[in-house]
Amino acid sequence: MDKNTFTGLFLIMAIIAGSIYFLKPSEADLKKEREVQHQDSLKKAGAAVAAAAKTAAKFDTAKTAKVDSALLKMPFGAASVGKEEFVTIENKELLIKLSTQGGKVASVELKNYKTFDKKPLVLFSGDNNQFGLKFAAGVANINTNNYYFTPSAKALTVAEKDSGSVTMRLSYSPTQYIDYIYSLKGDGFKLGLTIKPTGLDAVIANSSTYDLNWATSLHKQEKDIKQERQYSTVYYYNTDGDVDYLSETKNDQKTISDKKMAWVGFKQHFFSNVLIAKNTITKTDVSVNTDFNDTTDVKQMKADLSLTRGTDGSLPLEFYFGPNRFNTLKDQGHDLDKMVNLGWGPLKYINRFAVLPVFNFLNKFNWNYGLIILVLTVLLKLVLSPLTYKSYLSMAKMRVLKPEMDEIKAKVGEDNPTLLQQEYLKLYKKAGVNPLGGCLPLLIQMPIVIAFFRFFPSLFELRGESFLWMHDLSTYDSVIKFAPVAFLGGVNHVSLMCLLMTISTLIYTYFNNQISGATGQMKYIGYITPLVFLFTLNSYPAGLNYYYFLANMFTFLQQYLIKFMVDDKKIHAQIQENKKKPEDTKKKKSGFSAKMEEMMRQQQQIQANKNKKS
Repeated sequence: MDKNTFTGLFLIMAIIAGSIYFLKPSEADLKKEREVQHQDSLKKAGAAVAAAAKTAAKFDTAKTAKVDSALLKMPFGAASVGKEEFVTIENKELLIKLSTQGGKVASVELKNYKTFDKKPLVLFSGDNNQFGLKFAAGVANINTNNYYFTPSAKALTVAEKDSGSVTMRLSYSPTQYIDYIYSLKGDGFKLGLTIKPTGLDAVIANSSTYDLNWATSLHKQEKDIKQERQYSTVYYYNTDGDVDYLSETKNDQKTISDKKMAWVGFKQHFFSNVLIAKNTITKTDVSVNTDFNDTTDVKQMKADLSLTRGTDGSLPLEFYFGPNRFNTLKDQGHDLDKMVNLGWGPLKYINRFAVLPVFNFLNKFNWNYGLIILVLTVLLKLVLSPLTYKSYLSMAKMRVLKPEMDEIKAKVGEDNPTLLQQEYLKLYKKAGVNPLGGCLPLLIQMPIVIAFFRFFPSLFELRGESFLWMHDLSTYDSVIKFAPVAFLGGVNHVSLMCLLMTISTLIYTYFNNQISGATGQMKYIGYITPLVFLFTLNSYPAGLNYYYFLANMFTFLQQYLIKFMVDDKKIHAQIQENKKKPEDTKKKKSGFSAKMEEMMRQQQQIQANKNKKS
């Protein structure tokens, strides 16, 4: 390569390099170019999407046309598609949402109550809530829960003494339809519902009854869901005036066809949802289930009912959505107050006709409920004081006799318990002492003590009421919290009031043993029960433990006062005097004592026969 050629190539390379350097785009130009390219790509993608959507729309339109055509040929076919909307109706107590899907009550909020954590108290809501009328229409089986209704209004507010109604209509044709007519008064917890078919005699299969499916999951309202579940189940009430309910502690189901029902209630611990039939329910199938992994819903309840139609084909119903306050339920009529479980057998009558009237009387003074429980305990102890005195006196007699009983035991020995008991009975007979005199008064008092065990947990008035450190007397008070303990049933707290009740019971047992002179196993058995109660009652309402604590305290006071009225020396002198009396002048022995003596003689004879054979 000659010099001129090399020089030419060098200049060309220099020009190219200079052009690249001086003509390269700035950073701003590069950013602008990237934005232009991005917009172009979006336009291309949008065009592709639009084309695809257009194609899909054509396909869906054709498909929908075929589906709509098929649906329109079915009974109520036009109402099988739609969009769920809500109609709000409310009064002073209730805020109710009606759903266009199924025309049902979708949710109920009690406006004047809150959950334990101060949130709005909604009894139920969500997809688990069902209310569907079931019937045959031609070849189709209809459940109105799956169809869309048309409301007559978007909202309804009823105040004071006014009343109003909203109609949810399920259309078959312009002149054929089913109306759900909801009526509400300005005050109260009841919602009326009249189901009225019009022009459907030729469509709906001829029957004197309608089948109704009602189901819901009840939301957690209280602090302790375990306790809430313990008092929640399905109640049902027949036209004979008898109330019954499914198990509160396990999943349960029952079908009743031999009796007509008046109402069915989904009862929660402190609130209830009741469906009242103005005619009758000819068949009832109810069930209750618990999902223990669910921490938001208490229980799932379901009722399949056969309801008697009126002469005009209508179905008059009524809902009660409200608290399980005894007096409030009683005011509703239909014996709804029977949903408040006050115990079984005699316990129910003690609570209903003795304890509850006294409580209601004290409640009129508008005192704090802690003070009301205190006064209630004092009154109860005063009423039972004669029995307490008799029990104390009998135990004092047994204590005075103990040295003589020890002498008999040393003389007879423990190898022959039958003979030992017979000698004891002879001593009791001579001394004029009833060995069961201390137990019988306590046994008479036991039904009252047990009655309170059911009364306080069912008492709505205690809900949310505080006293001293107890923020809510209707549930436990926790002074110590810790991780759940599996072998104790998931316990995660210690109740201070339960702890105080247990300590007071242990002290009471100690002093009671001093009075009765109990020895051996009997001396320690009394200490076991309070320790068991410590674990059993730890999660029970603070109001219940507070009552038991007060009862122990007043028992201490009673025994302290009685102690000054009972003189052991006088009792001993009286016993010795009784021993000197002729047999026929002594008090006639009780039938129980006579039977005990006869049993002892028989056992002694059997033992003697065995000894002869050996």
